Amino acid sequence: METRAYLKGTRLSPQKAGLVADVIRGKTIQEAMDFLSFSKKKGSEVMKKLLESAIANAEHNENADIDKLFVKSVIVNQGLRLKRMKPRARGRADRIIKPTCHIEIILADGEA
Repeated sequence: METRAYLKGTRLSPQKAGLVADVIRGKTIQEAMDFLSFSKKKGSEVMKKLLESAIANAEHNENADIDKLFVKSVIVNQGLRLKRMKPRARGRADRIIKPTCHIEIILADGEA
């Protein structure tokens, strides 16, 4: 049994989200929540909310036992890049690129 949770267009760079995703991939739910609760990384708060959503999906939709769940995979993809302009000297402008990302968490039973 697998359960998924998606987050699309979050204002976080895919590189920063990937650093947090690499740590929680393959861990049990309790280990992942402990890391995300005490981590100072920028993406840990976003990942924690998404993991809580995936746990709620598994509990409500699949009637899964939370103690047997583990993080099967965490997928981080690049989203749209917001493009902004910043005025510079002598009438010029620089482009500022604000990255976004899409995150998907897949939970599975310990039986699989």
